[in-house]
Amino acid sequence: MATHSLGVRLENQGYFTPVYKDRSTLEVMYGASKNVMIHGSLYQSNYYQPNQHFEGGSVYFKYRFLSIDSVQKHFRGAFFIKTSAISNPLTNQEITLEGDNSGLQSGVVFTKLIHKLALSGSASYLYAFNNNGSYQLPAANADNAIAYTLSAGYLFLPKLYQNYNQVNVNLYAELLGKTNPGYGQSYLDAAPGIQLIFNSLVRIDFSYRTPLYNSMVRISSNTYLIRLEYNFFNIF
Repeated sequence: MATHSLGVRLENQGYFTPVYKDRSTLEVMYGASKNVMIHGSLYQSNYYQPNQHFEGGSVYFKYRFLSIDSVQKHFRGAFFIKTSAISNPLTNQEITLEGDNSGLQSGVVFTKLIHKLALSGSASYLYAFNNNGSYQLPAANADNAIAYTLSAGYLFLPKLYQNYNQVNVNLYAELLGKTNPGYGQSYLDAAPGIQLIFNSLVRIDFSYRTPLYNSMVRISSNTYLIRLEYNFFNIF
């Protein structure tokens, strides 16, 4: 994010089989400096109960330690850490801090921009705690996991970039994987999507996530995602 800018995201994701369930996320992002970014998120869903309920929240901190920039290309590296406090039953083998598990996650992410092509990869370690509300992590479940991602996005439109008012259309695809070491539980998902950017302020994402391989009990292995983001620049 740009320095001294504030971003607000509203996200909804869910699945349709065997019944429709969804989760909504409110996320606020702040660019404290060119190297430091802080996020705070709140979660609500009906994944674990018949009705929608507040699940908890998380805080995310990212520090950029590498930046090699030039005209229409860059290579950047960042360290991140995330912690969450969640009050849901612990019924799944997957550890995820976005509304399902209380825990801690830390890792690195690298991004590469080459003109209209953007590449990104990350690797991280997760450690799960017991959830709030006296929900204990089952003794048979893993309490740590390794996560990894790889993504590529391409600026499809405009063909000729003239000003910030043009609508940007980005096509992208992500590979998202996770492994519970020593438990023989892992998955690898593919998530193609489309992203629209208006006036360099408003961003809308649509994507669908489906497994290429799965041996882990999860909420669902096929999910949609809709995200709306608005950015306020130079507010401080």
